[in-house]
Amino acid sequence: MQRIRKAVFPVAGLGTRFLPATKAMPKEMLTVVDRPVIQHVVDEAREAGIEHFIFVTGRNKGVIEDHFDRQFELESTLERRGKKEEMGELEDSLPGAGSTSFTRQQEPLGLGHAVWCARELVGNEPFALLLPDMVMQDEPGCLKQMLDTLESLPEKSNLIAVEECEPELAHRYGIVGIGEEAGNAFKVTDMVEKPAQGTAPSNKFISGRYILQPEIFKILASHETGAGGEIQLTDAMIRLGETQPFYGYHFKGKSFDCGNKIGFLAANVAFALSRPDIAPDFRRALNDLIGDV
Repeated sequence: MQRIRKAVFPVAGLGTRFLPATKAMPKEMLTVVDRPVIQHVVDEAREAGIEHFIFVTGRNKGVIEDHFDRQFELESTLERRGKKEEMGELEDSLPGAGSTSFTRQQEPLGLGHAVWCARELVGNEPFALLLPDMVMQDEPGCLKQMLDTLESLPEKSNLIAVEECEPELAHRYGIVGIGEEAGNAFKVTDMVEKPAQGTAPSNKFISGRYILQPEIFKILASHETGAGGEIQLTDAMIRLGETQPFYGYHFKGKSFDCGNKIGFLAANVAFALSRPDIAPDFRRALNDLIGDV
């Protein structure tokens, strides 16, 4: 299996569900505790050994690029004030020099179109795709678990991370059909985007982490539209599945959909409670608000 070196992050979305907060600030820069959502996702990719970070951006997203750059005025001030811990945190949050690339999705034509916009930067090699709305709490990270699982799968395999939802909620998600087991994974027999209630092939939904073969770009190049008049990644994966195997991996951990308010708030609570430096004080604050936690 060819090594996965590159990861794509589609960050061109408008964030309309978080207006007015996202009127001038990208939704990916909203913070879970003290780190932007996109930082959590990039950290997951770095832990998995990703070497090249590819961001598909849009207008008014320049602050994301700035976030992954050095800010000499800030560093100089911290150094002058002896803030060594803060300087270390900033240094640790940066990908290596020359390891980030940014390209534009000029029109909001769907996730499939955003992935296609990264084709020249990815080239002819398999790659990881991480949706920045989905923040994972797990150890090791979800992508690291997936790459470990990929090693036991056949050549030219595609792999999708999945989670379970309540069966009656399956119509809200992209759902996969479950085939025979393959080590820690299972063969994906079907992919349905938001199936009608009662028709879902399972209760396992696609949770925003993918490892895809580069042939997906040839399919996306047709710019065929699907639901909502957009170029749907799921449609392209279904076509790719006609010639290449797709597997699902039920990752160990929990995901938070930070693209909606409830998921975002839940992520802040969960990550705050997992932080030894703030968890005791945070628990006391929660107790004052809602009782014992």
